[in-house]
Amino acid sequence: MPIRSRDRGRTTKVCKTRVMSETQTTDEPIHACIARWHDHMRGRLAGGLDAMLHPDVVFLSPIVFTPQVGRDITKLYLTAAGGTLGGDETADEAAGDASSGGSGSGGGFRYTKEICQGHSAMLEFETSIDGKYVNGVDIITCDDDGMIVEFKVMIRPLQAINLVHGQMKAMLERLNG
Repeated sequence: MPIRSRDRGRTTKVCKTRVMSETQTTDEPIHACIARWHDHMRGRLAGGLDAMLHPDVVFLSPIVFTPQVGRDITKLYLTAAGGTLGGDETADEAAGDASSGGSGSGGGFRYTKEICQGHSAMLEFETSIDGKYVNGVDIITCDDDGMIVEFKVMIRPLQAINLVHGQMKAMLERLNG
């Protein structure tokens, strides 16, 4: 089970090889799905979000009450979130490549913990926007083919939610032209 954890202020990869219980198998679809998600976050996934979002994916936002259904609207929200929160960057990428996907308004987006099993994953992240700390989780569910069927985002603290709300609204308006 791939897990990243935060240890005394630094992010470490606890294990790349899976430590599995007797009920887990190496072919759980979520592992390939999350590997593709990380490739997408780094701009390395051929086909981008279209290659991993199910046509009827449901997006659950920390801001919008109504679930958003469909690939196009989910792509819009995830693109806006990427522009607001910044891209997934490792320490090596941050040091060597300033264009690795940061938002310019804060950056430092990184996943600090991952829990994956079966068809579900929880990826905890942190970043800062305009000097404000943002902590949240992406809860991802995939089907047997590894296509994302549900993407839920939760953010804390309240100050971060308010800041992300304002910036997401502006980003969505820009993307909708």
